[in-house]
Amino acid sequence: MSKIAFVFPGQGSQAVGMAKDAYESVPAAAEIFRTADDVLGFSLSNLVFEGPETELKQTSNTQPALLTASIALLEAFKEKGIEPDYTAGHSLGEYSALVAAGVLTFADAVSIVRARGQYMEQAVPGGQGAMAAVLGADREALGVLCRDVSETGHVVELANMNCPGQIVISGVKEGVAAVAERVKEAGGKRAIPLEVSGPFHSSLMKEAAGKLAEKLETVTFSPAKVPVVANVTARPVENGQVQQLLTEQVYSPVLWEDSVTWLIQQGVDTFVEIGSGSVLTGLIKKTDKSVKLYNVNSLETLEATAAALK
Repeated sequence: MSKIAFVFPGQGSQAVGMAKDAYESVPAAAEIFRTADDVLGFSLSNLVFEGPETELKQTSNTQPALLTASIALLEAFKEKGIEPDYTAGHSLGEYSALVAAGVLTFADAVSIVRARGQYMEQAVPGGQGAMAAVLGADREALGVLCRDVSETGHVVELANMNCPGQIVISGVKEGVAAVAERVKEAGGKRAIPLEVSGPFHSSLMKEAAGKLAEKLETVTFSPAKVPVVANVTARPVENGQVQQLLTEQVYSPVLWEDSVTWLIQQGVDTFVEIGSGSVLTGLIKKTDKSVKLYNVNSLETLEATAAALK
C-alpha cells in the first residue's frame, strides 16, 4: 500500500521571498503570516518577503520565518485534499511536522521557535562554536574520531546523520577544525564548514535546552492525528513524550537518515517536502533512489505536486 510522508526543512533552507506567492494568492496562507506577526509583535512577513538576508539569517529570525513559510505552503497545499500518512521535519522542521499533525497550534509553535532561536544564539558566544558537513565518512569511525578530539578538551560531536555519506559535526571551533583536518582517518573525503551561528545539536546547547524546557511548559500538546517521526529517536512521538523529545533535540543528533529509512520500512514510497528550498529531497534521494519525491516550495510546484498525486 502506497503511503505519503510530508517532510519539512530546517535551518539553512531560508530565502528572502519564500512563500510570498502563497501569501498573495491563498487567504489561509496569508492568515498564517498575519498570525506570526501578531504573536511575535513585529512584522516577520516583511522580513521574510523583503529581507535583508543578513537579518533573516539570524537564528532567532530564521526559525520562526521557516516555520511560517512551511505552514503557509502547507495551508495552500491542504486545499488540494492530499493527506499525509506520516510527518517528519529536520531539526527546526520537526515543529512544522508537529503543527501539520495537529500536536501544536501554529501560534504556539511560532512563539516557541522564536524563543528556541534566541536561546540557541545565547548559549554559546558568537564565533566560539562551529559546524561542518563531513562527506564520505563512516558513522562509527567518525564518532570515535570526535570522541578522540573531545578528550583533548575541544568538544566536537556528531550532530546530523543526514544521508549515507553526509554527517554534520558540531562543537567548539577548535574541535570541529581538528576533526576536519583528520576526516580521512574516518574514511571521509573532506569537511565543509557550515555558515551557522552556533554549535547546534551538540552538548554545548544544554543551557538552551533547559530554557526551552521551561518555555514548552507553557503550551498544550494534543494527540497526533498522524504519526510524527522524531529526530531524537527516528520513531513516532508518543503522547506525553513531545516536550521531552523537543528538549533533547536541541543537544542531540538529528537522526534524519534513520527516520527516512524507518518511514520507507513502513511503506512510505512518496515524500513531499513542504517549505523553502529542496534540501531534504536531495538527502532522501541519496538514502533511497526508488522513492517518489515532490516539492511544495511555490504555488507552481504545489500545482505540479497536486496534479502528480491525484
